Amino acid sequence: MKHQPSQAFRWGIVLNAAYIVAEVAFGVAVGSIALVADAMHNLSDVLGLGIAWFADWLSCRQPTLKRTYGYKSSSILAALINAVFLLVAMGAIIVEAAGRFAHAEPIQGGTVMAVAGVGILVNGVTALMFHAGQSHDLNIRGAFLHMAADAGVSLGVVVAGGLYLLTGWTWLDPLVSILVALVVLVSTWGLLKDAVNLAMAAVPKAIDLAKVRQLITDFPTVVGCHDLHIWALSTTDVALTVHVTRKTDCNNDQFLEQLGRKLRDTFDIAHVTIQVEYGDYQPLQATDNPY
Repeated sequence: MKHQPSQAFRWGIVLNAAYIVAEVAFGVAVGSIALVADAMHNLSDVLGLGIAWFADWLSCRQPTLKRTYGYKSSSILAALINAVFLLVAMGAIIVEAAGRFAHAEPIQGGTVMAVAGVGILVNGVTALMFHAGQSHDLNIRGAFLHMAADAGVSLGVVVAGGLYLLTGWTWLDPLVSILVALVVLVSTWGLLKDAVNLAMAAVPKAIDLAKVRQLITDFPTVVGCHDLHIWALSTTDVALTVHVTRKTDCNNDQFLEQLGRKLRDTFDIAHVTIQVEYGDYQPLQATDNPY
């Protein structure tokens, strides 16, 4: 399960590191500060990939006496760090582009387009390697957005360079940079919110707490539940604890196994802990805490 993301991280870092070296070389050769600056931006993306890869590796480590859940939550921290990285990077692009409106300078359209075209290929291929996993793993999603954002920025550079060669309008480059950065910011904001929610032990976005409660209360022999908690152990693993009141104590082990399996299969909850209670059941009042 972890092998494929590991390969994607490895190849993503190798491809982007090679591209950074090429950007610096071309930037120095043609005297383009913009290419050298973009190489430094791409260096931050390689760092982001490294953080996500390290967290992915840590999450596979075995639990210890002090960390009984292992290092799974490191993937949440990595997603949070990558979201902040993206926000800072896009903010820096917007500030830099806004400054260029006042001091627009001619650009070497052909060279810039060629180098940016390679950037589309490198970042696009890297993003595709993370595409399959980004829908169910926030850490992978952070890496995917990093690469997709860079591919988008490179595409914007190609478009701006081509239009510049046709029109000579120097303001096209900063305008396209700002538009691409704003689009990336929208996606990054969603990543940041999801990462913060997971870090704060909120119910994962993919799980409906009301439906979980309904499944439990509708289960045979169950008359009610309380102290229901659902939170993320990592960007892929979810935990649940609940107190369940039954109207019988028959076949308790079988009941626990069946309800636990039903919760895991229906909501993809990896760790289920159920405490069974007996005796007279008193329904919660409106003023009581439903959890």
